Amino acid sequence: MTAYTYAEVGATETGPLPAGYGHLRYRTAIGHDVFAVAARAVLTWRMHRAAGIRVETASERAAPGVDVTMHIGPLRAPCRIVWVADEPGRAGWAYGTLPGHPARGEEAFVVTQDADGTTWFEVTAFSVPAGRLMKAAGPGAKLFQRAYAVWCARALKRLVR
Repeated sequence: MTAYTYAEVGATETGPLPAGYGHLRYRTAIGHDVFAVAARAVLTWRMHRAAGIRVETASERAAPGVDVTMHIGPLRAPCRIVWVADEPGRAGWAYGTLPGHPARGEEAFVVTQDADGTTWFEVTAFSVPAGRLMKAAGPGAKLFQRAYAVWCARALKRLVR
């Protein structure tokens, strides 16, 4: 089995995010009483596909140890699912980067529901450039990662309507 390209596997779940990486925390409300639909969309890759991302995996659902490659245009990002949450009021997963990914680190996609029924989408990540493309992008790489989170949130909002 191919090894992760970073040492702090699982830190998006257990926290705190490790030093020496760029950190991303993004959170937005996606609707009211839409948790079940949102959770299913996140856990089954539907959110990513609705965002126009080609998801290459042998699994219909996120599960620890599942390899997945995200294709965003010409960008190829091989990853492995590190952890999955599927419980009342909280669902999601994180992937860790594998060799060939333009970054090194971890990114989590989670939906939660408050007591009042508000459903939230959260992206938590830590990463550093791994290849020439991300290094050359400089600060643009951080902007791209945040835009990716917003892009996923917009797709999820459309799916829960």
